[in-house]
Amino acid sequence: MLVVAALGGNALLRRGEEMTAAAQERNVTLAAEYLAQIVRAGHSLVVTHGNGPQVGMLAMQADPWPLDILGAETDGMIGYVIERALENALAHDRPVVTLLTQVVVDGDDPAFAAPTKFIGPVWSRAEAEAIAAPRGWTIAQDGDHWRRTVPSPLPLDLPDLKAIQILLKHGAVVICGGGGGIPVVRRADGTHHGVEAVVDKDRASALLAARLGAEALLFLTDVEAVFVDFDTPTAQPLKTLSEAEAGAMDLPAGSMRPKVEAALSFLREGGTTAAIGRLEDAPKLLSGQAGTLVHLEGGGG
Repeated sequence: MLVVAALGGNALLRRGEEMTAAAQERNVTLAAEYLAQIVRAGHSLVVTHGNGPQVGMLAMQADPWPLDILGAETDGMIGYVIERALENALAHDRPVVTLLTQVVVDGDDPAFAAPTKFIGPVWSRAEAEAIAAPRGWTIAQDGDHWRRTVPSPLPLDLPDLKAIQILLKHGAVVICGGGGGIPVVRRADGTHHGVEAVVDKDRASALLAARLGAEALLFLTDVEAVFVDFDTPTAQPLKTLSEAEAGAMDLPAGSMRPKVEAALSFLREGGTTAAIGRLEDAPKLLSGQAGTLVHLEGGGG
């Protein structure tokens, strides 16, 4: 079975931790152990990951490069750490490859006029306004804090799909689509050009899984499942979640909503299994023993 595992931010940084190389190393080493269990069970594996905090920190530099370049830079850095950890966890018995992955978006996507994707550190409102004003940034409230927001256009195509397929054919574990992929637009002459945006990792992972013909798509985070009444005394984890049930829920836009929507998108394109749950439960998600199994109406996923 081909499995696409989308790592949430907790694979690199636990809640409340400072973003340091040591913390990232420690968390990725743990993540690699759980991912290695999927490979040892005989499955082919593609790993995607986020990069919001990292790309946002690089953008704080005095003279930052464009977001597509910063995306490539963070994808290489994060991919290297995951690659090394996975090689170690698998005792170097198979190739693990990090591929910088371009994702085509529409230059006229409405997202460019309404930035919603959070990146970088958190501040108080006063701090955010003081930092954003001279840089011409857009900011918005993220929970109890404020952060920079950037455009997040929909992913449309994957120019590097053939390269990923070749690597999988030769037995490699592939780390790709980091941070939702490097956003590019395709001009009339067929050339690609980078744009100032950060593509949503979950949506890009769903597109990647569908185009690869993967059987399973796992969204791995630090929450055990999708919850009803999340973060309240009456919170209850859901073992399954149908399309209709998801539509009736008030899911957080910055957390579970994109994961559920991406899971449904993957299933509509022919995927078999789409599940959301904790990183440490990754092998159990495949068998429905943990997390939330998302399914379309009249089907079991």
